[in-house]
Amino acid sequence: MAKEKSGLYYPNLMGRIYIQALEEVMGKNGLNALLNLAGLAHLIDNYPPANLNREFDFADFTGLCQGIIEMYGPRGGRGLALRAGRAAFAEGLSKFGATAGAADLAFKVLPLNTKLKVGLKAMAESFNKFSDQRSEVSEQDDYFDYFIYVCPMCWNHQSERAVCYGAVGILQEGLRWVSGGQDFRVEAIRCKAQGDKSGLLRIDKEPLS
Repeated sequence: MAKEKSGLYYPNLMGRIYIQALEEVMGKNGLNALLNLAGLAHLIDNYPPANLNREFDFADFTGLCQGIIEMYGPRGGRGLALRAGRAAFAEGLSKFGATAGAADLAFKVLPLNTKLKVGLKAMAESFNKFSDQRSEVSEQDDYFDYFIYVCPMCWNHQSERAVCYGAVGILQEGLRWVSGGQDFRVEAIRCKAQGDKSGLLRIDKEPLS
């Protein structure tokens, strides 16, 4: 499943966090099988270093996402990618850049809608600042739209289904974090792997009951 490299990168630390999250939800043997399948056997017991150098190629990240579907099928792969995304945010992505401010006391007393707006924009800005992923947030009456224009999950990949469930999981856990423990519906509306110009994730403003 090895691919031509994209020349677009996450920092090593983001790659490391996601691989550690995959180990958490798949187990060590499952992760090693995935790394072999994705053409990333060199990362077995040799995770990317914990630094901000942009060296984890989007093609390799796409390989991980594809490998999950190959191993577990569309439905099982979707569930595992969601779990891995949530674990990745909980395990370390929350510490990146602007998102760290969401832990401040001043942030905690803001109205819920403001927390969601600030939190989503902070997450997008963190990816824009530290990686080659390009994200943007827009607000509508009842929901937020989170656009991914340069996507690490579907580089040179075509699919009949959305493949961005790692991002869905990251946003779910990020919103849970900024809201103080509430869950929100995050839906994959469009995906670049399906031929769209950008990925689009839609977030309801009202929390799930």
